[in-house]
Amino acid sequence: MSNQHRIPCTLMRGGTSRGPFFLASHLPHDPRERDALLISAMGAGHELQVDGIGGGNPLTSKVAIIGPSSIPGAQVDYLFAQVKVVERIVDTSPNCGNMLSAVGPFAIEAGLVRAEVGTTTVRIHNVNTGKIIEARVCTPNGHVSYEGDTKIDGVPGTAAPVYLSFGDTAGAKTGRLFPTGRPTDTIQGVEVTCIDAAMPLMIVRAGDLQKSGYETPTELDADRAFKTRLEMLRVEAGQRMGFANAADLVIPKPVLIAPPQHDGTISGRYFMPASCHKAFAITGAVGLTTACIKPDTIASAVAGAINLPETITIEHPSGLIDVRLEKAHDRPEPVASLVRTARRLFEGAVFARGPFDAVHI
Repeated sequence: MSNQHRIPCTLMRGGTSRGPFFLASHLPHDPRERDALLISAMGAGHELQVDGIGGGNPLTSKVAIIGPSSIPGAQVDYLFAQVKVVERIVDTSPNCGNMLSAVGPFAIEAGLVRAEVGTTTVRIHNVNTGKIIEARVCTPNGHVSYEGDTKIDGVPGTAAPVYLSFGDTAGAKTGRLFPTGRPTDTIQGVEVTCIDAAMPLMIVRAGDLQKSGYETPTELDADRAFKTRLEMLRVEAGQRMGFANAADLVIPKPVLIAPPQHDGTISGRYFMPASCHKAFAITGAVGLTTACIKPDTIASAVAGAINLPETITIEHPSGLIDVRLEKAHDRPEPVASLVRTARRLFEGAVFARGPFDAVHI
């Protein structure tokens, strides 16, 4: 009897990330069985993920699990899973804003949300953080359109825009905007800002780690001494933020910052955390720009005075990312809005090995 299980999935690009999208009903209910299935499907444990459909990079070893909403006020649930490339580990502690940009189109085409003519708003409950995000998807004639003239740095070509609005970002995982109780901490002699806005981050000036902040991801990843130092800071920052097992998690994410080189507000290098992002994570961008408007943070010292509403531009290795911050009517933290694109790449089934209680189709 074969131990291979055929699981329906759709491969999608969301922003600058890519990965399979599954309906929750097609996966085991037990988290351990589910994670074992994802490890097999993605080929985790090998640097090329040659025995699975992962892309051999953290940006292409991501999974989205979608189902009907489990809470009032949202239409769908979205559970994000980061499948570590080499380690056989699935981490569901963070959210992913790039993959999030494909959730709305997937939910509509999967029949979970009825499309409107023109634009369809999908209210997404991110299970990882408990937050609700709005996605506005182009649906001319009542069908999802992926074609358009919107370009985002880090992705070739153009596509239809997906508008994301994060209205309740503070304390996504810890319950507090500044989990340590301070906008700035000193860890091992280095000043950092520990902030939790859409994504727990540890922000540090590049110069304090003997970097310019303008290095390429390849250059940063090749410096083992630097990476070891950054990880030591990250783990201690995570412990101070309330993550006792931070060494086993992908949060908090480290961010190196520097003054802008071009017309941006701030320059950033985002880590996932084992490697440097080729562009910049969406949730990380929300966190960094929120830090830019808060007094006494590392980021606000670099960005300078900012009055809302304002569009804050982060310079990253692939170009620029804009985050629009506006004052909220019902909470102290701003509403963050971004434009992303998404595309449906492949639809079919993936075969995973193991004794899983999965749906056979």
